[in-house]
Amino acid sequence: MSSETTNSTTGSLLQLVTFKVAEEEYGVDILSVQEIIRHTGITKVPSAPAFVEGILNLRGRVIPIIDIRKRFGLAAREPDPQTRIVVFALESGVIGCLVDSVSEVLRLPSSMVDPPPAVVAGVDSKYILGVGRLDDRLLILLDFGQVLTGEELDALHGQGTHIRQSENHAHDMVPAHH
Repeated sequence: MSSETTNSTTGSLLQLVTFKVAEEEYGVDILSVQEIIRHTGITKVPSAPAFVEGILNLRGRVIPIIDIRKRFGLAAREPDPQTRIVVFALESGVIGCLVDSVSEVLRLPSSMVDPPPAVVAGVDSKYILGVGRLDDRLLILLDFGQVLTGEELDALHGQGTHIRQSENHAHDMVPAHH
């Protein structure tokens, strides 16, 4: 019997992208991750929620970027060469998440995942799908779709649209050079 057959009969394998925020390691379903990019070119947005770092032009598409540290109530940190933006494709749209570093892509048997405790490292448990047990470490599995409320997601995507409209109108107002 092959290992794939064994896995399908004893439980499924989760494919996760893992990243670090502060001292904790988190994992998200690889299918929710569109891409991972270096920290670059974030434009600040006036009167955005505190956890919104700004917006980013990703190949002609304006996406909101949130700072997961601020969202989780942790101290902000200056970006360094390890800082990454994990771009998520959610039902409500595309959103970028600033993380301290991306660790790896790994496969974790679902049998190695425990239900979430009430509170883990100060992160509200509604975001947490479970806790993965690896050899010498724990991995907090996030449901990134729950990290922001529906209203917050709507507001973020509305701001991106508003900013694009403002940029377009700004071009209309630039006087022509003769």
